[in-house]
Amino acid sequence: MGTHRTFIATYIMGSGRNGTLYVGMTANLFARVWKHKTHAFPGFTDDHDCTRLLWFERHVWVVDAIRREKRIKKWLRDWKLALIERDNPEWLDLAAEWYPENDPDWVPPEEPD
Repeated sequence: MGTHRTFIATYIMGSGRNGTLYVGMTANLFARVWKHKTHAFPGFTDDHDCTRLLWFERHVWVVDAIRREKRIKKWLRDWKLALIERDNPEWLDLAAEWYPENDPDWVPPEEPD
């Protein structure tokens, strides 16, 4: 069963303002961001502490999200920074309020395998 945050998205995670960036896509942004925040993925985002959701774009179709992800990954870094700055000039973590970790009844989101 999905949540109101379950949707297909292309997204950018980062380590902080002007820090390391990671571009990805998912069919469940809520669960995927949780995995980045908790370092559940060994590898690049874990090694570079990319735990902040800096930008995302919803898609209706997975193929469109994949196409957008591949396109953005080929961009120059300055273009990625400009994309973030346009929609999130303060470089806020857009998922900062998504997870009520202090609620004893809260269960972390799951992403399908």
